[in-house]
Amino acid sequence: MTIAAGIDVGTGAVKAALFRVEKNETQWLSRATLRIRQRDPIELARVAYDQILADAKMPEREVDYVATTGEGEGVPFHTGHFYSMTTHARGAIYLDPESRAALDIGALHGRAISIDERGKVLSYKMTSQCASGSGQFLENIARYLGIAQDEVGALSRQADSPEVVSSVCAVLAETDVINMVSRGITGSNILKGIHLSMAGRLSKLLKAVGVIQGAVMLTGGLALDKGLVAALEEDVAKMKDMKISVRSHSDSIYAGAIGAALWGAYRFEKLAVLGNLPNAA
Repeated sequence: MTIAAGIDVGTGAVKAALFRVEKNETQWLSRATLRIRQRDPIELARVAYDQILADAKMPEREVDYVATTGEGEGVPFHTGHFYSMTTHARGAIYLDPESRAALDIGALHGRAISIDERGKVLSYKMTSQCASGSGQFLENIARYLGIAQDEVGALSRQADSPEVVSSVCAVLAETDVINMVSRGITGSNILKGIHLSMAGRLSKLLKAVGVIQGAVMLTGGLALDKGLVAALEEDVAKMKDMKISVRSHSDSIYAGAIGAALWGAYRFEKLAVLGNLPNAA
């Protein structure tokens, strides 16, 4: 039996997950997510870790492996670190074994990851950091429009005449939105237009890595944005050469932490066979 924790230090939030792995059985023991805002993400990683241990009533000494991902390589108590595309791929398979791609939509970028049935990364491609297809950009627009973040998805789906934002640069795209407001375009139609613009870029990423069929699991902070999910489904449906099933999960935000924990447990078991175990957390 192996107890493994995964800590995903992202740009907008720190996510943590604790698992018990025994042979082919995997049990999710606890989870936590903390918004970074203006706090130190490395310190928050410790807070999140303490929280999942407390929730699971698990003494720290019983954790065999603490795996970090994202920007978590500097977490002082970690046992090992995994690249985020690897952890999101494994997390997508855990959330839906039929997944053959993960579409990670975070605060600063979107990333398409082609995977096999084991969660192995086959290829990947991401948007540029200045692209207007990120969670931070959408959050900035919602703030400008005076709309709460958790209302964005529902309002977007109420749109009747969306106006698509064409600018790739986030700064220029925000200027487009300001002009739309001055022309009287409703918040719903602006948000739906942004979602459609983001969806177009994300579907192109999928095509770029050769994903034109099968299940695509959305991961990251925007995976639960129902407006974006609907826009992506619309965009994919228009493409005759793409037969994709867009999927999201209530725990999609934890995909990176899940994958880190499960890869950590796998690495620990392999090292145990070799008699080269790392120091427990």
